[in-house]
Amino acid sequence: MTTTLKPPYRADHVGSLLRPASVAEARKKFYTDRPTVSAEELRTVEDAAISDAIKMQQELGLQAVTDGEYRRYFWHYDFMGMLDGFELITRGEGIRFKGNTLPPLYPSIMGKLDFPADHPMIDHYKYVASHATVTPKISIPGPSCCHFRTAPDDIHPQEYKDVDVLFDDLAATYKKAVQAFYKAGCRYLQMDDIFFAYLCDPKHRAAKEGEGQDPDYLIDRYAWMMNEAIKDRPEDMTIGMHMCRGNFRSTHAAEGGYDAAADAVFNKTGVDIFFMEYDSARAGGLGPLGLLSKGSQRVMLGFVTTKTAGLETVDELKRKFDEAAKYVDMGQLGLAPQCGFASTEHGNQITYDDQRRKLELVVKTADEIWRDN
Repeated sequence: MTTTLKPPYRADHVGSLLRPASVAEARKKFYTDRPTVSAEELRTVEDAAISDAIKMQQELGLQAVTDGEYRRYFWHYDFMGMLDGFELITRGEGIRFKGNTLPPLYPSIMGKLDFPADHPMIDHYKYVASHATVTPKISIPGPSCCHFRTAPDDIHPQEYKDVDVLFDDLAATYKKAVQAFYKAGCRYLQMDDIFFAYLCDPKHRAAKEGEGQDPDYLIDRYAWMMNEAIKDRPEDMTIGMHMCRGNFRSTHAAEGGYDAAADAVFNKTGVDIFFMEYDSARAGGLGPLGLLSKGSQRVMLGFVTTKTAGLETVDELKRKFDEAAKYVDMGQLGLAPQCGFASTEHGNQITYDDQRRKLELVVKTADEIWRDN
């Protein structure tokens, strides 16, 4: 595939990769009441594995590479817990997925929110940038995660009982994050706001209504937060956003099409690239793509699943793009897996070979579809 200087690319992936045994074992030895490896030893193991992961992605022809999120337990909670004002509390039973349950970790807002200058993921990005020969990318949770995944009883500052005050501070916190990543050299930042898709699911909408919250109001305010956080970014910084319906050990937590959120997502967030899960009937039809405005924004269609090992074919994927082209110009489309391969350190129920074949397929298919573009 012809290399371009900056994103969006026709082939990409969401960010997380299956953790190698070396990382899993080192983290198990460190994150315990009686660690048997030091923080420096753990970082050395993670560094080596991330270097290998970067090489693998580059060998496959991907033009944007990540650290696979090897230094994280969760795709979102680690980042959130490193913000000023947030704490992660262990208690009770974890959030239920279909056929599985998350570890019982709960984000809690204990004080005023802010993005600290020494947030560890700035250094995580710098390591990727120092080893990549293509575009380095980092994926972090978007601002809606900090609200959606924090129970009302776990929001302790009195001023944050006014949800608009909370949203203002979240937007300001993320604006600082965007500026900090840019200062660190990041030109491709992905902020995953999967809860737009959750708020299209009747049961999740009902749950929010049960908490006294209007799901459609949340969709609008979540879009505002994202836009507020990124609207002043420099012109040479690209922002991506991923949406899915949950990903834990190949299970999911939500269902339903994008219809209720598509207009806000496409036309109110200001995001450049949308990674959209479309690997099963859970995601609904392609019709909402018709709400994408003509221009430079791009949708990376997630037709390749990360949840199961079965490999899609190039012809099958081409047929799906033919269908998508009924709603949006092919020039505004690209291909990516539907989600990460390991949204938590546990990973999905597939093998490393499965993961590699999936990524190879993404690059090969994109090359065939957009060979001359």
